[in-house]
Amino acid sequence: MDFQNINGELVTGLLLLLLIGIGPKIALVPFLEKTKDLDAATTREIGTRMVTVAIVTSLILFFAGALLMKLLHLTGGAVSIGGGIVLILLALKMTLRPEEPPVSAETGAAKVIDHHHLAVYPLAVPYLLNPVGMTVLIIASDEASSFWTYVLVVAMVLLIGAFDMLIFRNTDKIAKRLSPTKMIVSEIVFGILLTAVAIQLIAYGLTDYGIIAPVAH
Repeated sequence: MDFQNINGELVTGLLLLLLIGIGPKIALVPFLEKTKDLDAATTREIGTRMVTVAIVTSLILFFAGALLMKLLHLTGGAVSIGGGIVLILLALKMTLRPEEPPVSAETGAAKVIDHHHLAVYPLAVPYLLNPVGMTVLIIASDEASSFWTYVLVVAMVLLIGAFDMLIFRNTDKIAKRLSPTKMIVSEIVFGILLTAVAIQLIAYGLTDYGIIAPVAH
C-alpha cells in the first residue's frame, strides 16, 4: 500500500487488512472455547480487557514501529516476511485445530490471575492483534509521512476496536446463534484464507528484497 497518498484504494485496503489484523474473526472461536465455562460477567470482563490490551498495543506499535525498525535495522521486507511466517503457523493451527488443555485454577484468587493472563495471552495477542495487524501497523508507522495518514490509521484502529468491544462483550448472545459445526467449518475456511494472506506477506517481503519480481494484478 502507498501511505503517501490518501485515496479510496488506501482506505479500503487498510480497512480490510486491519479487520483481519485486529478484527474479531480470528479471536472469536478461541475466546468462546476458553470462556465457555465462565459466567457472563467474567466473560465480559475478559473480553473488555482483551480488546483494551490489543488496541493499546496496536497504537503503541503504530507510533513506535518506525523507531523500532530503525533501532533494529529492519526493513519493511523483513517485517513482512517475519509476519507471514508467524501467520502461517497461526493459520495452520486454526486449520488443523489441535486440542489445547483448558485453563484451570484451584482457588478463587488463582482463577482471577488466570483470567487476566488469559485475556492478554493468547486472546489479545496473538489472536486479536495477530501477525497481520502487527505487520501492517509497523510498516504504516515507517511509511506514514503526513498528519492525516496518522489520523486515518488511528481512527481505523479505534473504529475496529469499538466493533471488537461490541462483539466480545456480547458473546453470550452470539454463541447462541453459532453451532459448533458452523464454528469449526468457518475456522478451517478462514485458516486457509489466512494461509494465503501469509504467503502474500512473504511475497511482498521477497519482492522488497528484489528476490522475486512484482506480480501484476
